[in-house]
Amino acid sequence: MSRSIARELTIDASPEVVYEVISTPEHLREWWPDEAELDAVPGGTGAVHFGPENVEPLTVVEADPPRRFSFRWSYGVGNVPTTTNSVLATFELVPDGDGTLLRFSETGFDETASPEELFSSHSTGWDYFLPRLAPYAEKVASGS
Repeated sequence: MSRSIARELTIDASPEVVYEVISTPEHLREWWPDEAELDAVPGGTGAVHFGPENVEPLTVVEADPPRRFSFRWSYGVGNVPTTTNSVLATFELVPDGDGTLLRFSETGFDETASPEELFSSHSTGWDYFLPRLAPYAEKVASGS
């Protein structure tokens, strides 16, 4: 069995706005981590912080505005991400009328050292954080 996470959201905001919300630190910290640093270009690096103790480095794999944004993470501080020590999070943005269909996926759990634990914590985390993305992107789109 291959573990992966897949979610879809319909967002009342253009793909351009949604892309900005998922790829820039000032927007990321409004719906996902407590703090974020990120260079949103392929090969760019950064980190997301969940409280003072949990810092997760990440490396951008794909940055194709306003269509796709993906990064590897969960590989630990001081390590270089590979397909066997990290997971790949991908945001695919599809125009949907005046809004956006966001297809989120996260793969690669089975190749990591602790697939069950990582899959469980990420499933719970994305179930909490992804629902915060749409209302925030819609607020940005409306200029409020």
